[in-house]
Formats: sequence, structure tokens, C-alpha cells
Amino acid sequence: MWNYLVRRLILGIFTLWAVTFLVYMLIRWMPGDPLLARMEQMSAGKKIRAEDREQMKKIYGLDKPAAVAYFAWLGNVLQLNLGNSFSRYQPVTQVIGERIGPTLLLSGTSLLLGYLLAVPMGLYATARGGKLDERALSVSLYMLYSLPAFVAALYLQMIFAVKLQGTWLELPLDGMTGGGFDGFSMWGKAWDLFQHALLPTICMTYGTLAYDTRFIQANMQEVLRQDYIRTARAKGVSRTRVIVHHAFRNTLIPFVTMLGLELPLVLSGAIILEQIFTWPGMGRLFFEAIREYDYPTIMGLVLLFSVLTLLGQLLADILYAVVDPRVTYS
Repeated sequence: MWNYLVRRLILGIFTLWAVTFLVYMLIRWMPGDPLLARMEQMSAGKKIRAEDREQMKKIYGLDKPAAVAYFAWLGNVLQLNLGNSFSRYQPVTQVIGERIGPTLLLSGTSLLLGYLLAVPMGLYATARGGKLDERALSVSLYMLYSLPAFVAALYLQMIFAVKLQGTWLELPLDGMTGGGFDGFSMWGKAWDLFQHALLPTICMTYGTLAYDTRFIQANMQEVLRQDYIRTARAKGVSRTRVIVHHAFRNTLIPFVTMLGLELPLVLSGAIILEQIFTWPGMGRLFFEAIREYDYPTIMGLVLLFSVLTLLGQLLADILYAVVDPRVTYS
């Protein structure tokens, strides 16, 4: 087991280096200039002298070739320093740290709701296989999975923020909090957050819910065709016990693999949805950093997402051995 973990750690470090190197090269070669982006933010009449421009290049590390600048960035990362944001003039760790909470609120709630609803819905669809209600559920899930989240977001905003404006069903159009939030009571703040988070959470959840439910149902149908299930039925075991106790346990093997692979989604958020709902999360920060040529913030986010992806895959492998005793890494 330890040998396996060491091999995975070495492979993970190499993968992390390759991903960050490729992304750094990509952002340095993409059209645009961080200095021009900074100049656009200045007043129209203000001009930058050539010597000041060269000084800014040195400060931002843009005077070095891309490969040299990358290894300078990597050296700082090894000293736990992600640098300073070009556009926000703050440490990247502070900029990212301020966005983690809002993203966790959305993504964590969405993933939790997705799993809590997908398991019973998948088991129900399996138990009712071929019946009218199961067909209706399957068709509904297909339609939900096919509907892009950004389209659903626009429709929901149109319905609940515009058409139902002035009614008790009205919901905020965007943002994380409303005006006067600091003056609300604890319950008032919780209710305001709930109202603002409801629409983006729905948009982030329904696609995952549809996919996970279909995933569980498909794996359950495969397991129910196994010989040991027929044996259990021949011994008179009830259908509910066969599905829940015997079949569902074996569907956990691919399910936990999927859980590990979805770990990066907890912090990566949804870039388009956070942009539509003006939600101050990690996904929106990533979009803003690309638009502003904020290289340190882009690299900090890429590093974070890559580490989470590798940890998720490692966690999936470990859970795979936990739920299936036949799997060993010795």
C-alpha cells in the first residue's frame, strides 16, 4: 500500500509540474498584455513613461522569457508564496481565500443535494423498472441532463426575478446578498442568503442529479443480472432486500470512483453560472483573472484545481479498495 502511495505521489508531482508548465506557457503566449490591461484601468489623460513601463515589467516578471519566469514562479510556490495579484494588488492566497466560502456554499450544497436525492431516486427507478412512473422519471432525467445549465439559469431568472416580481415567489436576480445585509438579524441573513443561493443551486444540482441517478440505475440493472442475485431471489429474499442490501453495495464501487473525480468541482465552481448570477466565487474569479491577464491568480487557481483533481483520483482509488475487498495495492 505504501509503495503504491509513493508511486502515485511521484506521478502526481510530475503531472502537477506538467500541467502548471503547459498552462503558464499558454497564458504567456495568449494575445494581450497585463500592462495594457492595467493602463486601461487608469484615467484617460494619464500616460506611462517608457522607463516606468520597463520597471513594471520587472515587478511583474514579464521581462524574463516565459520558461525562466515559470521556474521563478515555481521556486516561489515551493516557498509557499503564490505571488501577488496583478489586478487586485493583494496576495493570491488572500484573493483565492476570499472566494472559497461563496463557492463552497454553492458547490457543497449542490453536491450534497445531488447525492442525497440521486441514491433513493436511482434505487426507486431500479425497483420500478419498466413501470409507467419509472419511464416518466427516466424521460424527465434525460430532459434535465440535456438542458444546458446556463439556459435554465436565464429562464429561472426571467420567471422568478422578472415575471413574479412583487409576489411572494420573487427571488433576487443576482448577487450573494441584498442591500442592508449587515443590518439583518441572524435569521434575516440566513433567509437572504437562501433566497440568493436558491436559483444558482438549482442550476448546479439538476444536471448532476440526473446523471448520478441514471448512473446508479444503469449499474444496478447490470448487477441485478448477476448469478448471486438470482440465487438470493431463489432463496426467497424480498425484492427490497435484494436491491438495497445485495445489489446496491456492488454499485458503490464505480460510484465512489465518481465521488473522488467530482472532488475538484467543490472548489472549481461553475464559471458560467457564477458569472450569470454575479456570484463572487472561484469560478467567477477564474473568469475575471483570464480577462484581466492576472497571471499569478490564474496559476494559483490552476494549481489548486490540479491538486484537488489528483487528490480526488487518489481518494477514489483508496475508496475503491475499501468498498471492494478483492482490490489490493500490495
